[in-house]
Amino acid sequence: MNFIEAPSPNFDPRTVTPSILVLHYTGMQTGEAAIARLRDPEAKVSAHYVVEEDGRIFRLVPEERRAWHAGVSFWRGRRNINGDSIGIEIVNPGHEFGYRPFPEAQVAAVIALVGDIRGRWTIEDRDIVGHSDVAPARKDDPGELFPWKRLAEAGHGLWAEAPSAPGEPIGEGEEGAAVFALQAGFTRLGYDLPPSGRFDADTATVVRAFQRHWRPEKVDGIADGETRARLIALLRLSSLP
Repeated sequence: MNFIEAPSPNFDPRTVTPSILVLHYTGMQTGEAAIARLRDPEAKVSAHYVVEEDGRIFRLVPEERRAWHAGVSFWRGRRNINGDSIGIEIVNPGHEFGYRPFPEAQVAAVIALVGDIRGRWTIEDRDIVGHSDVAPARKDDPGELFPWKRLAEAGHGLWAEAPSAPGEPIGEGEEGAAVFALQAGFTRLGYDLPPSGRFDADTATVVRAFQRHWRPEKVDGIADGETRARLIALLRLSSLP
């Protein structure tokens, strides 16, 4: 692939082989501003790649080095996953500055880049996630407009659709075995949500993160039948060899 080299000083050595791929949006008004910040030693943030809206790909940190993109994070038992992951920043103003659909050239470039990265490292489909998946209490990116389904159809990541599960929606304040099972399912998928049987604010936050990725048509933090059905379907997929 063709990369535009834009080296950032914000990295350190890896101690483990990368096995997670984290997608972000830049959340700034322009791509130029985002790249400048990711290269600013005072900012102490970086990513391995930035994908512009026109499809240009900037390489900031070598994949063999640990970039500083995920922050306080968790996925499938691993915490503070910068050391385990490769980070891709996708230029988009984000929810704060005018969130908008990702252009075709940009989406195609992201798909190609993900495939290129997976040609070098062993990254399972269930470990291709968003920043909001690994840090749901802090982050919303890349958000519900990112075409996760298309990425999965290209062979990268999990996607599942299923008929709505029976039963009433489960929401904040509810308690019981159904809530415990829901939390256990999210924990098994990868989220940091130890089952308690109480649908608290943390549970609602994880439900919203899940919906942004896997049920983007409605992001409300309520575990309705469709949300639960997609979770069950994804768990079945993620358990495959």
